[in-house]
Amino acid sequence: MGIIEERLAQRGLVLPQPARAPQGFAFSFEWVRVVGNRVLVSGHSPQASDGQLAGPFGKVPSEVSLEAATEAARATVLSVLGSVRNAIGDLDRITAWVTVTGMVNADSGYGETTNAINGFSDLVLELFGPTVGAHARTAVGFAALPLNNAVVVGAELQI
Repeated sequence: MGIIEERLAQRGLVLPQPARAPQGFAFSFEWVRVVGNRVLVSGHSPQASDGQLAGPFGKVPSEVSLEAATEAARATVLSVLGSVRNAIGDLDRITAWVTVTGMVNADSGYGETTNAINGFSDLVLELFGPTVGAHARTAVGFAALPLNNAVVVGAELQI
């Protein structure tokens, strides 16, 4: 077990199985695309341990609280790391989190999308430290997200 997986285990965090599409929905893209030393990560949302989407679902903050959206962003790190591990094998190969793009299913005019996506960034920094985990970031609100997820996060990493 590598350093990052040890840190996950110490925190009681478990990476989910590969994403499973809900009935009637198909994933026709790569969750992770490795090009040279670049690891391009498609948008992820929280998953249950079996790979199914875990929610919360709905608009922030009218249907999903900021706190729940922040926790969802934090849980999305596990989804991303599960997919990345499937693509590169060992999470210790990650040498840099380059950029993170966080999307929030936000009510019109909602201005706290940055606070919601902080859940993602905070856990990345906790697990990888400031040298590897520091990243550029965008956190924006959208009128709708796929399958009504409260948050979706994509990233670019380096190995």
